[in-house]
Amino acid sequence: MTLEEFNISFEKYLDKLNISLNKEQILKFYKYMNILIEWNRKLNLTAIIDPEDIIVKHFIDSLTISKYIGENSKLIDVGTGAGFPGIPLKIYREDLKVTLLDSLNKRINFLDFVIDELELKKIESIHGRAEENAHKLEYREKFDVVTSRAVANMATLSEYLIPYLRDNGIVLAMKGSTIHEELENADVAIRMLGGRVKSVEEFNLPDTEIKRNIVIIEKIRKTPNKYPRKPGTPLKEPLR
Repeated sequence: MTLEEFNISFEKYLDKLNISLNKEQILKFYKYMNILIEWNRKLNLTAIIDPEDIIVKHFIDSLTISKYIGENSKLIDVGTGAGFPGIPLKIYREDLKVTLLDSLNKRINFLDFVIDELELKKIESIHGRAEENAHKLEYREKFDVVTSRAVANMATLSEYLIPYLRDNGIVLAMKGSTIHEELENADVAIRMLGGRVKSVEEFNLPDTEIKRNIVIIEKIRKTPNKYPRKPGTPLKEPLR
């Protein structure tokens, strides 16, 4: 896909989100797409490799949460994988201070390469488990926004994410179409961890039948020090 073709396709979807990018930002997204496709041949970073699908299912999907994020927010993307939604948000929102967290070092190498190639500022990648980093003083309850995309069920995910939030911060959990049963099962966990479900925003990705839900959880009190539990436990034994 040429840059011109990319630009035409991308802007068609951006218009539906009422998002406008300048030429430099468009070029960064284009470079990001090509780096992703190239590295994916070696590292299997994503199953989505068609350029049009990358635009819609990675870039546009990531940008759908931008409107919920306040100006100059400090954001951590937990289980970022190939950088979604953290890197698209950073390209679009230069005001954000972004931390990308992933447990696989090969992904961190990829993220560092992308950050350098795109000359992104106020963004870092860190290697580690969500459960362990949430107990470190430099990360625990230090973020305005914690986000994650397609990482785990809501009960498990809440234990991964809520400990990173400062008071009155928000979780933006990016989920697929079936969320209501997940939320019912996660109700106890969310409350135990100091959170409260603020809203669930349901929509289709622009010009598609792909359903998405954004679960917004606000932090209303401090998370007890014992959470999150040791690595693996939140997945095997979700709070009930």
